[in-house]
Amino acid sequence: MDAELIAVGTEMLLGEIVNTNAAYLARGLSQVGVTSHYQQIVGDNPERLDAAITVAEQRSQMIILMGGLGPTKDDLTKQVLAKHLGLQLVEDAAHRQKLDDLAKQRQKVMTPNNLAQALYPEGAVTLTNHVGLAVGAIVSGEAHQYVLLPGPPREFTVMVDRELLPRLMQGEKQHLVSRTLRFFGLGESALVTAIGDIIDGQDNPTVAPYIKDYEVTLRLTASAVSEAAANTMLDQLQARILAVLAPYYYATGANVTLAQTVVQELIARKISITAAESLTAGLFQATLGSVAGVSAVFPGGFVTYAPTVKHQLVGVNAATIADYGVVSRETACAMAEGARSALGTEMAVSFTGVAGPDSLEGHPAGTVWIGLATATGVRAEEFHLGGHRNEVRIRCVKTALMMLLHELRSN
Repeated sequence: MDAELIAVGTEMLLGEIVNTNAAYLARGLSQVGVTSHYQQIVGDNPERLDAAITVAEQRSQMIILMGGLGPTKDDLTKQVLAKHLGLQLVEDAAHRQKLDDLAKQRQKVMTPNNLAQALYPEGAVTLTNHVGLAVGAIVSGEAHQYVLLPGPPREFTVMVDRELLPRLMQGEKQHLVSRTLRFFGLGESALVTAIGDIIDGQDNPTVAPYIKDYEVTLRLTASAVSEAAANTMLDQLQARILAVLAPYYYATGANVTLAQTVVQELIARKISITAAESLTAGLFQATLGSVAGVSAVFPGGFVTYAPTVKHQLVGVNAATIADYGVVSRETACAMAEGARSALGTEMAVSFTGVAGPDSLEGHPAGTVWIGLATATGVRAEEFHLGGHRNEVRIRCVKTALMMLLHELRSN
């Protein structure tokens, strides 16, 4: 079977957002034996969308419409498709209940435009939206299949993985199982090069690399006669990959984050942590604070920008800064140990360096010292991080999280 992808949204034509959904879906379709020879982008215009569907019908068996299922006036995709096929829109009871429950929870009245998100073309098979409100659908015609998918990537990817691709696999009595491996500390090109033989030789399972938020993920997908068989294939492939990339690997999962992984390790080991931050200005502590349950291991911390505050809050001696400078191993160690002593935690992290754009004490922007204090001692490592000011700060926090993870897992 071949499929044509139609992304709906004027914002893509204006360059305001990038059509990442098409690339994601095309990769998924190829893994279940569905080819995609054509892709279109059309604005939020009923006449042009109808014309795009007509063109797609002339050359493709499956037409997949992405976007335009929401509650606003320009969300007209399912209305246009229903009219094109001469079908009525009917309400999905489960999705209507979901909308009603949400309105009750928020103590609001669900408006008619929001209720429209529970509508789908009559006779279609509905696709559950596990993280959003707009129902998806598969409409089977005499010569074509039509698929309706939401536009927001957060909703789109989940519906593709949990609803669409498994249904496409059912006809072949195969089980499609995916697994996401997450890495930090190695760029995409270096990572792909390191496992080049695995990627070049892939067939089933497949390996697809992605880069986002300064991290690289590998999406492994296997097709087999049973879910157990597919997982066995993925276990073997994962073992080959981690034999090469283990120092950069932190977790498996589509939605897990590096901060969540570190906090879970701290909680599991009942190890408390604090931090003294200079160039990151509290970003590390805010990142920890974004994880539910972190209060069990994180009592608080310090933001110590000025040298005098480094002395006042975490006891860094003025002589240490005078002799070695703010951007130094010695200052980073003193900050970490001072913070740990001040709050009585098992671990402490410190950050000092140059976020940029200007240099400091002769050190170029991106020069960073990260200190780590534990009950057994204190150490600091120097890093040279690329990017603009905020990129340096974000990379600095992630680098510290990875240091912590290695420390926790080595004990």
